[in-house]
Amino acid sequence: MAKKIAVDVYLLTSNFPSDEKFGLTNQMRRCSVSVASNIAEGSGRNSNVEFKQFLGIARGSLYELETQLIISQEVGLITELKCNDIIIKN
Repeated sequence: MAKKIAVDVYLLTSNFPSDEKFGLTNQMRRCSVSVASNIAEGSGRNSNVEFKQFLGIARGSLYELETQLIISQEVGLITELKCNDIIIKN
């Protein structure tokens, strides 16, 4: 599921204007990949304590991504429906 959010964000941001390439596009893609990467890295650790730590980092990235999705909606880059679809679906 974490990989899916990264794919969804990449597809969504591919429609963003080119002047957002180094702004929201880059930041949203990095956050979404961070979620999947931290879950994967944590699952490969030797203890539940370490795994929980990486899950916490992934959760923080999810909140960051949610904020960026809302900003994208509020500045007119995506619709409210698309914003909610990604937040709720993932």
